Amino acid sequence: MPFYEHVMIARQDLSNAQAESLVEHFGTVLADNGGQVVDSEYWGVKTMAYKINKNRKGHYAFLKTDAPAGAVQEMERLMRLHDDVMRVLTIKVDGHAEGPSIQMQKRDERDSRRDRR
Repeated sequence: MPFYEHVMIARQDLSNAQAESLVEHFGTVLADNGGQVVDSEYWGVKTMAYKINKNRKGHYAFLKTDAPAGAVQEMERLMRLHDDVMRVLTIKVDGHAEGPSIQMQKRDERDSRRDRR
């Protein structure tokens, strides 16, 4: 099955538990349609570059999935219909990277830009 990565932005007025339950809900939608969530990360509340639906901040979540195209389409359809979800981005990838995403790594573990000076 193909590999996908999804980033979801939920409304800022949700609690952390509600935002994480949204991730679990959409994971079960994938599982019901023959896919699986390989890994999921909750990135927390972040400030956006521009307003979306009169919101300046949003709860960001990241999902790594292994699912057929039909399951991904159904999950995206339900995400777009859900009132609490503001934006969804899905990308098909060749394989999932090991370890945490760049957003979850500590600044010390990232490549330092100061070394170039």
